[in-house]
Amino acid sequence: MMRRTFIAAAIAAATALPALAQDAAWPNRPITIMGGFPNGAGTDIYARRLAEPLSRALGQTVVVDNRTGAGGNIGSDLVAKARPDGYTFYMGTAGTHAINAALYRSLPFDVVRDFTPVVLLGDVPNVLIVNPEKRPNLNSCHAVLAAARARPQALSYGSTGNGASTHLAGAQFATAAGLDLLHVPFRGQPGAMGALLSGDIDLFFNQTGAAMGPIRQGQVRALFVLTRERLAALPDVPTVGEACGLPPMDTSTWYGILGPANLPAPIVARMNAEVNRIIATPEFREWLVQNQGVSPPAAPNTPDQFRETQRADVARWAEVVRRSGATVD
Repeated sequence: MMRRTFIAAAIAAATALPALAQDAAWPNRPITIMGGFPNGAGTDIYARRLAEPLSRALGQTVVVDNRTGAGGNIGSDLVAKARPDGYTFYMGTAGTHAINAALYRSLPFDVVRDFTPVVLLGDVPNVLIVNPEKRPNLNSCHAVLAAARARPQALSYGSTGNGASTHLAGAQFATAAGLDLLHVPFRGQPGAMGALLSGDIDLFFNQTGAAMGPIRQGQVRALFVLTRERLAALPDVPTVGEACGLPPMDTSTWYGILGPANLPAPIVARMNAEVNRIIATPEFREWLVQNQGVSPPAAPNTPDQFRETQRADVARWAEVVRRSGATVD
């Protein structure tokens, strides 16, 4: 009996050695951060900016690979099924890992159980933008309210997809203002922005990260931000409360890095520490706040804190989705 116990223990220890060695040597080859949205989306812009300093910190190339479709679910599913070896991560959002849990009738993964939270990257607000050339009459919130109330369903707003934060921000605004707006979903950021610039839609409740460029280039006009306070990146743009006389509203979501379930703790800790260090540097924070309108965490956040944020948002957005009536088969 003692001999069999000794042999079993020896086999178990030998089996564990490669995994332990692998964790200790991590990383020893390129790392992929997968995204669920097209090039030019806020997640893509953030991930590519992060990849360069993260590559230097880890000593391995960090590659951004966008697998688009189904509101980010295609990329999420690939990561959920990936080996938990520290070489595949996901640039997740409150959309992919909170909203979609209520929006989709069925998912091939569980947004909480099948992922390991690694690090929260920041809060992402929404801003209402219009095309001043195509819609010169929509030059203020009150002009939008008047036009929408005069002709229900006459004003359209685009989104990056059914149930995306850009959709639900518009739905929340319409509910708060008592409006009947026409929602027009697109497959990602480029389609919705292109429709706004061509005049095919009237409004776009866009995420600030992807909207900052067109705003500063004068292609679009920002009417208000859907936050309780003004943004440092857009100090002259009023909040929805200031611009519309509505109760304060905040439709902000978040970006975060997640891995497959059962990602080894040493890998999670190293990735968390390196990313927290990068986004805490003055240069990176300046870029986030001034160029992307993104609010980085006030202090380094832990995977457990990220998990708590995610769980709270699953419940929060389930109620928003229920009120909006949005569903996707």
